[in-house]
Amino acid sequence: MKIAFFIDSLPPSTDGVAHTYVHLLRTLQKHNIDFVIYSQFKPDSGHDWHLRVNKVFSFPFLLYSDYRIGIPYKRLVFKHLDRFKPDLIHVSSPTLLGNLGSEYARKKNIPAVAGYHTDFVSYFKYYGLEMAENLGWQFLRWFYNRFRKTYAPGMSTLLELEEKGFRNIHLWQRGIDLQRFNPVRRSEKFRKMIGSENLPVLLFVGRLVKEKDLDDLVEMNDILKSKKEKFRLLIVGDGPMRPELKKRLPEAVFTGFLHGDDLSAAYASSDIFVFPSTTETFGNVILEANASGLPAVGVKKGGVQDLIIDGKTGYLAKPNQPRDLADKVMILLNNLKVREALRKNALNHVKNFSWDAINGKLIESYRETIEHCRS
Repeated sequence: MKIAFFIDSLPPSTDGVAHTYVHLLRTLQKHNIDFVIYSQFKPDSGHDWHLRVNKVFSFPFLLYSDYRIGIPYKRLVFKHLDRFKPDLIHVSSPTLLGNLGSEYARKKNIPAVAGYHTDFVSYFKYYGLEMAENLGWQFLRWFYNRFRKTYAPGMSTLLELEEKGFRNIHLWQRGIDLQRFNPVRRSEKFRKMIGSENLPVLLFVGRLVKEKDLDDLVEMNDILKSKKEKFRLLIVGDGPMRPELKKRLPEAVFTGFLHGDDLSAAYASSDIFVFPSTTETFGNVILEANASGLPAVGVKKGGVQDLIIDGKTGYLAKPNQPRDLADKVMILLNNLKVREALRKNALNHVKNFSWDAINGKLIESYRETIEHCRS
């Protein structure tokens, strides 16, 4: 089996899409499956598959310069693919790069599949584009319904896509590295560095962008302060909202993006994970927090609600209701017994999410798709 990937996010990008494909590519290597990649990002030699990546021309996305729009050279890509002779095309996003992968598959009559990773249309309202939502869904239906299979990361997203008229939707969940994210990574040195030796730490990890509902995080913080709650808010990540957030959250600690052992220590050295985003298709950070021994407080919308077992591994607040978010956090701040019970439940729950098992199922799905097209 030979697979050609068209992936719009890879390291050095740090988002959930890049994280997902890094683990998938590692699994493919374990199974001795051949692959090539086309992307606007090329990882360094720390990823032993980096020489398989063919970097395409790109330019920065206007609203968020860390993202880049890939503009592939069609003739060069098709010539390279003709030499590689893939059995399957896998596209990560509804972009120019992804469309080129789809076009090659149709031209050569080979199967193509796609990942649905980002709820792009839900972002529109954050940038004053609500009127374009119907057009956005029409475009996404047109794009994804051309593929043999579209893989959704969670059941909530899968069901929503089916309701929107998407066809051939299959489940491809996400996993967690239980060695990397583990309570043993807790560091008193880290806690001292952020001034939290004697304060519970509320942690947020993610891009600092409007669509993460960070206004709700600010309001939650203000409510907790008005209730005289004692805590330290730790924000790991970066993005265009960082200057504004630093002004509105003067007592919070901002680290920027963290990686490797530093990220592991940030998770394990915190006490409660808080994630107000309503736009997640999955929410890898919830698993990372749980594996690090943190109960999570999220919202009952999108992929987050598939990961948090309300009252067992954390709490689900009403979407875009900062007061409810604050109320749920206060339960954990003020009741160590409850926090510890949810912490233990979270650690047990996250054991169900093995990258090897999850990506093994995806490989079987690949094989079924290829065999079905050949029969």
